[in-house]
Amino acid sequence: MTDFHEEFIAFAVKQGVIRFGEFKTKAGRMSPYFFNAGLFNDGSSLSALSNYSAQAINGANIPFDMLYGPAYKGIALAAGTAMALAEKFNRNVPFAYNRKETKDHG
Repeated sequence: MTDFHEEFIAFAVKQGVIRFGEFKTKAGRMSPYFFNAGLFNDGSSLSALSNYSAQAINGANIPFDMLYGPAYKGIALAAGTAMALAEKFNRNVPFAYNRKETKDHG
């Protein structure tokens, strides 16, 4: 495990994003941890998460031509990661996202 992986885990614990214990997933399986990405909910934490994501992408050496951020939480992460890749690694990559269809009310 690299230093930035350990830093990310410490950051997630500090933010309260990851909790350890016994949790039941939506699929009915038991898990020793719960990761709530919705708690990356301010500029500072999203910036840090985007930087960690950019480091992971850059270090993976996997070819790609675009980042995709699924609605809703993924949109901000894809945009932030694209910015971090451009700023930190001089990799200007496009990002795309989908739009959740609204439910028919009334």
